[in-house]
Amino acid sequence: MQVGKQSIQFEEAPYILGSASIVGKKEGEGPLGDYFDVVGQDDKFGQDTWEEAESTLQKEAFQMAVGKAGLKKEDIRYLFSGDLLGQNIATSFGLMDYQVPLFGLYGACSTCGEALSLGAMCVAAGYADYVVSMTSSHFASAEKQFRFPLEYANQRPLSATWTVTGSGAYVLGKKRSKARITGITTGKIVDYGIKDSMNMGAAMAPAAADTICRHLSDFGRTPEDYDKIITGDLGTIGQEILCDLAKQQGYDISIVHTDCGIEIYDGKKQGTGAGGSGCGCSAATLSAYFLKMVQEGKYKKILFVPTGALLSTVSFNEGMTVPGIAHAVVIEHAS
Repeated sequence: MQVGKQSIQFEEAPYILGSASIVGKKEGEGPLGDYFDVVGQDDKFGQDTWEEAESTLQKEAFQMAVGKAGLKKEDIRYLFSGDLLGQNIATSFGLMDYQVPLFGLYGACSTCGEALSLGAMCVAAGYADYVVSMTSSHFASAEKQFRFPLEYANQRPLSATWTVTGSGAYVLGKKRSKARITGITTGKIVDYGIKDSMNMGAAMAPAAADTICRHLSDFGRTPEDYDKIITGDLGTIGQEILCDLAKQQGYDISIVHTDCGIEIYDGKKQGTGAGGSGCGCSAATLSAYFLKMVQEGKYKKILFVPTGALLSTVSFNEGMTVPGIAHAVVIEHAS
C-alpha cells in the first residue's frame, strides 16, 4: 500500500531467496575480502576489454544467485539490471544469452536500489514468481568513460571515490527465506549545484538526506528503528555532509549510519581516496556482508540507500551540474 508521499509498504513482502557478489582483486584485498563469493585475480576476468570484463561480472553473478536460490534461469520471469556504461552495454551483452525478459535500468550508482525496488513491486503485485535484481560497475570501464583512460595516469584528488569492480545479484520471490523486503521509498532528483565530478560524495549526499528523511517521515519512524542505515557510495566526505543535512531536518542518523563505500576499502592502506563508489559498490557489499547479517538475525531491520550521481560526459563537458538521486529499501529478518 502507498505510505506518505514517496513510499510503499508491502502487504505481502517479497523474500530475498539468493544473492551473489563478485568483485575484483582490489576489493578482495579490502576489509570485506573474505565475505565475497568470488574474488577475481585478473580484473579483465579472462576477457579482451574492460567492458567485456564487466559483462562477465553480471553473467556470473546472475548464474550464481539463481543457483543459490535453487532455481534455473527458466524460472526467472523478469530481470531488472543496469550499469554505468553508455546504453547499459555491460548489462545487455552480459545477460543476453540467458534470454530472460529484461528491464534495463539506469540510476547511476543507485541502480541496485532501483532494481530491488522494482523487482519487489513486481513480485508483491503478483506479476512474477521470481525475478532477479542486479547491477555492476568496473573501475577501468568507468574511468575510461567518465574520466581518463588508465594509460593517462592522471592524479586523483583526495575527494575522489574509487569505482568498485564488482557485481551483486538478488533473486526475489514469495517463497520464505531469512530476509524480506518490507518497504521502499523512491527518491527524487536533488540538485545542490555541485559541478565537481571528482567529489561525488558531495553531489549525492543531498539526495541521500532527502530520501532518508522522507522515508522516516512517510513511515513515522526514527533512525533508532533501524540497526543500520546504509548508504551506497558517499565515502567519508559525503557521509559528513549527509549527517549534517539530516540533522538539519531533525534526524540524527550518525549513530546508525554507515556507507558501503567506506566499508569496502581501507582508504589509507589502499589509496582509494574518500572511499568506494559505482553500481557494484553497494550491490556487492549488501550481498556479501549486510544481507548476511540480516539473514543471521544479527540485524533485525536495515535501510539500504544506494546513491547515484546523474551526470554524463556530455553534461559535464557542457558545464552542467551533477544532480543526485537515492532509493531506499527496507530489508528485515524473517524467522
